[in-house]
Amino acid sequence: MESSPGSGFSPQALGLLVATIGLGGMGAALADMPNACPIDGCVVEITDAQRAGDEIELTFKSNFKPDVARNHFHVWWKELYDVKQVGRNAKSQFGVTQGKWHRHADYPRYITKNAASTSQRQGATTLCVTAADGGHNVLDPTLYDCKDVSKLLD
Repeated sequence: MESSPGSGFSPQALGLLVATIGLGGMGAALADMPNACPIDGCVVEITDAQRAGDEIELTFKSNFKPDVARNHFHVWWKELYDVKQVGRNAKSQFGVTQGKWHRHADYPRYITKNAASTSQRQGATTLCVTAADGGHNVLDPTLYDCKDVSKLLD
């Protein structure tokens, strides 16, 4: 096998290595994404919502790779809480009562559970997502996205 200059791997071996460790297609894009927020902030949006049994499956598009120990997502019901309430910094930074949310790093798909479960919605019909840090603080209350899921609810 012929090797690429300076790499020590042939193109075929490199391709096999990439495929073996699962970095093809979407995996490669996700693996290349940093967890750090770009200059314009950590942005996450809901691109799709579908019924998933009794829950809702959301599809996200983000400019960072989520990791619960670092920057990640908080999902909540909009009619129940404001974005400033869905982090541990609700009272200390924003002067509001802390609400309930579900923290996670599921990407690009997430199925609602815990505080974001359909069983916890109390009549709410809009799901939202924002970025939070490893301390579960909302990073920027102006950067969040919501989607009306009323047509997917019983």
